[in-house]
Amino acid sequence: MNLKITTQIARTHLMAKKRQTLVAMLGVTFGIAMFITMISFMQGVNQFLEDSALDASPHVRMYNEVNTQRPALIDQLNRSDSAFNVIYHQKPKEQLSRLKNGLLIARRIGREPGVLGVSPQLSTQVFYNNGPIQISGTIAGVDIDRENRLYNLKSRLKSGTIGALQSNPNGLIMGHVLARKLNVHTGDKVSVTTPTGGTMILRVVGTFGFGIGTLDNSKSYANLSTVQEILQKDAGYITDIHIKMIDPLQAIPFGRKLRAMYGYYTEDWATANSAILAGEQIRNVMTFVVSMTLLVVAGFGIYNIMNMNVINKIKDIAILKATGFEGKDIVLIFLFQAIFIGLLGGLLGLLIGFTLSYLLSITPFNTGDFITIKTFPVIFEPKYYGMGILFGLITTVLAGYFPSRKASKVDPVSILRG
Repeated sequence: MNLKITTQIARTHLMAKKRQTLVAMLGVTFGIAMFITMISFMQGVNQFLEDSALDASPHVRMYNEVNTQRPALIDQLNRSDSAFNVIYHQKPKEQLSRLKNGLLIARRIGREPGVLGVSPQLSTQVFYNNGPIQISGTIAGVDIDRENRLYNLKSRLKSGTIGALQSNPNGLIMGHVLARKLNVHTGDKVSVTTPTGGTMILRVVGTFGFGIGTLDNSKSYANLSTVQEILQKDAGYITDIHIKMIDPLQAIPFGRKLRAMYGYYTEDWATANSAILAGEQIRNVMTFVVSMTLLVVAGFGIYNIMNMNVINKIKDIAILKATGFEGKDIVLIFLFQAIFIGLLGGLLGLLIGFTLSYLLSITPFNTGDFITIKTFPVIFEPKYYGMGILFGLITTVLAGYFPSRKASKVDPVSILRG
């Protein structure tokens, strides 16, 4: 059969029922548009949370875990059957969180292949005091240049400079939310008290914002020597080593390697952010289920419209078969109609989906102090647009094929007789 005649018949059918054609096309359009908008937004949220976690935390953290559990003294004594011992008020053994030879270990780790940067530091719980205001938090004594290489602190500063901390032995770079709670600004002084009673007056030389409430609400940076002085520790005393890898996926095996080499505990970024990663998996499943539901519902709607279209054209089909058209020609006519509806509706759906996603990406979104984000996070990933148009075409082709295949087998004589 001449392909030109087949396409002309398909076009005639489409133009004869313009409203029906438009409804079928809009079914594809809105199904794909909602799919694109939802999956772009949900994947944008997942990417934002993952990037925030990776940016604000080390890929590997090495530390000495303090464990107060130890065998009871009575269990360590040799007892005879005729005697017994009683121990009163056994106290936990004092353990230090210090990493022995920590600075040397940090230098060695920095020379390992695949390591982007290493930052040894001394972290401790403190109380920040400003007059009657007292807030608990943490302070990290660091080499600010190394810390800057790991976390790009310079780009996260709200006020002050990195150099101000280097030139001021008693300087402090404070989380901007913490500074606001204490009602202090750059240049003001803050009293810092440790749990062991050590106190020092420090000057705020800058504020930072990671956009994560748990950090901006409580954390500050000081020079390593300053924190060692507050805690009355020697110049080699550190409690943590933060490590950034060139490839974050290598952090998990590298952490196991370091633990085997040095005997200290290591925590990789996946373990530290397990709640975020678990939430990401749940959101991915929800996004997939909802998106597929939208597309499947749209597919059934298209199938019903195409099926009704075939039924309405049953007499036309009988006439075509009576004039020499074969069953495969009948199928081809309706497949052309389905491809036209799927392609045009799919392209329109991509356009609307992109427009909605773009409008969402520029919509202001205020999360307060918990997370710093100006607009809704949206990802414009080409593969999602490819998935959308592919599903639209497949759905409409199948929706046109099955009813037309059934109609192609009808007996034209019985149909024309009525």
